[in-house]
Amino acid sequence: MTADRRYLPIAEHGVIGDLHTVALVATDGTIDWYCPERFDAPSVFASILDADKGGHYRIAPAHSEHVTKQLYVPDTNVLITRFLTPHGVGEVQDFMPIHRDPNHRRQLLRRVIAVRGEMTFMLECRPRFDYGRAKHTTLIGEHGAAFVSDDLRLALVTDADLQPLDDGVAAEFHLSAGQSEVFSLEKAGEGPLPPLLTDDDAEDAFEATVRYWRGWLSHSVYRGRWREMVNRSALTLKLLTYRPTGAIVAAPTTSLPEQLGGERNWDYRYTWIRDAAFSLYALLRLGFTEEAEAFMGWLTDRFRESDGQGDGPLQIMYGIDGRADLAEQVLDHFEGYGASAPVRIGNGAAGQLQLDIYGELIDSVYLYNKYGEPISYDDWMDLVKVLEWLCDNWDRPDEGIWETRGGRQHFTYSRLMSWVAIERAIRMARQRGLPADLVAWLKARDRVTEQIMTRGWNEQRQAFVQHYESDVLDASVLLMPLTRFIAPKDPRWLSTLDAIGNELVSDSLVYRYNAAASPDGLHGEEGTFSICSFWYVEALARAGRLDEARLAFEKMLTYANHLGLYSEEIGPSGELLGNFPQAFTHLALISAAVNLDQRLG
Repeated sequence: MTADRRYLPIAEHGVIGDLHTVALVATDGTIDWYCPERFDAPSVFASILDADKGGHYRIAPAHSEHVTKQLYVPDTNVLITRFLTPHGVGEVQDFMPIHRDPNHRRQLLRRVIAVRGEMTFMLECRPRFDYGRAKHTTLIGEHGAAFVSDDLRLALVTDADLQPLDDGVAAEFHLSAGQSEVFSLEKAGEGPLPPLLTDDDAEDAFEATVRYWRGWLSHSVYRGRWREMVNRSALTLKLLTYRPTGAIVAAPTTSLPEQLGGERNWDYRYTWIRDAAFSLYALLRLGFTEEAEAFMGWLTDRFRESDGQGDGPLQIMYGIDGRADLAEQVLDHFEGYGASAPVRIGNGAAGQLQLDIYGELIDSVYLYNKYGEPISYDDWMDLVKVLEWLCDNWDRPDEGIWETRGGRQHFTYSRLMSWVAIERAIRMARQRGLPADLVAWLKARDRVTEQIMTRGWNEQRQAFVQHYESDVLDASVLLMPLTRFIAPKDPRWLSTLDAIGNELVSDSLVYRYNAAASPDGLHGEEGTFSICSFWYVEALARAGRLDEARLAFEKMLTYANHLGLYSEEIGPSGELLGNFPQAFTHLALISAAVNLDQRLG
């Protein structure tokens, strides 16, 4: 619980979705984050960012004396919130049906069931359109209510007796064992409300949604240890996929704080080029070739459209539809989660120069070319233009992987991924006989290698450091052996691994860097970064320190929430911090699990 009891801990949430958007469902039965139609649309429920002005949709027992449990139907993204009271057991089943037909009704369904005994439930639905900035009217009809703003009309379809409540509706209904009540929230046009769902309709939708998720997960080829956590991570990645384009959002939320009361609050409802290689690697390793192909299509569109102007041919992130304009603004009227202002929409970091993205981009193409389908000639020639720009520009200072706002530096990780870009392109050209200026590329690759080994290495620290002329450590260099830049048992690497373990690791949890020693232009502190913790596991495993790696990995598993979900960071008291759930963390979990399992035999 935060200091403000109006805000449940971030960990006390599950997530449901329909491959266009998601809803966060708290353990108290409240949907406190929901953007209709698509991930990056304006919110309708956002009480997780402002308990009073954000809007919410709650179904819970009418009496306060109850215990809650939350779980997923096994191998699905169908969520059950169960309430145990002295008089009975009831549950709310939350899910969004998945339809291939884009014209099909897209619904957020809540089916309330009395499992044992009897129970009286209460409902409150108080939408606040456009991040709480737009007014709306509420129209109550025979089978539900319509909430009408200038830009959107939503319907809450039900046969429950709805009563007006502060531009929303409320209801109280009593159920005995075996009885149920169904609520459908969906976009509505002018005229009558959408048709009412019968109990049979709701049951059919429930079973079809369960079948969809189980059928999808059945394509996974992973049979190793920790299968339940790997499967949950895979299901989460699929949930964060925008089906129309194949893009995967970094997280479906905005401005959940990296430090309670701090300013490190960002909008993650976009797709980072950086996530590409990790996403494709995870999807391909688990056997999800269709998703990898869709994401690859989104990626090739990005470098095909690049014009080489400005600070580089590519941005670090794009909208899920590929748009480049992600202008950042602050929602001053929202107080933020637990009074952690500012609340931001859009992301100003989109305009930063981060040279590492070219390594992640070309590595993703290399992986897909190797494990998926060979890259086409035209796509290759577009990629060559990007690589040639990098060969001319890899030596520039940039903002680095962590999107710091403290000025550009010669970051070691940016150089590492520039090396990856050139090295993977050389591999593809040689393997496929594709046209390439191999002599120039080889010279560029070797210059990058020499620079990292001379300027990225700090002789006094006996470690690779965050940026040149620095003695600060950075967890991003954990990717050195993972990208095969350096042998995992090279003496330089082993001493770096020890230095990171001594300075940045706290009982398996890994900090990105020491913000006090390396100011990043932002106030406040932050928690440990979960993706770095999984990178550390993989680096230990590749170094042959399998017992340490397994212990660190299994400790990390205990920091997931009750559903196996992770946000971006873990705070000093073990609490989840940052946007939730975060794709990057679940990608790193899959990679660490696959590689550690292989090495354990």
